[in-house]
Amino acid sequence: MQTELLKSPLGRFRIIAFVEGCSYLLLGVTMVLKYGMALPKPNYIVGMTHGLLFIVYVILLVQVAFIHKWSLVKTGLAFLASLIPFGTFYADKKLFTK
Repeated sequence: MQTELLKSPLGRFRIIAFVEGCSYLLLGVTMVLKYGMALPKPNYIVGMTHGLLFIVYVILLVQVAFIHKWSLVKTGLAFLASLIPFGTFYADKKLFTK
């Protein structure tokens, strides 16, 4: 199953969507460390990682939308999912598997 995901653009996109969603949630944890406990380093590292994953997510979103001829609405919803906590997990079940 996992190797099948890596072989298709949609599969790679779904993996990046999951990892990006996890990094978004982890960013919330590191914000508490930064502002609540004066530990900025974890936030810096997770923030940079999340930023890179977001860029990869958007690039793969454009690729998958083009290949699968997604509508502008579906593509927009997939983009919005990356901006909402837990959004990519929900989108994986509702948008990316159809």
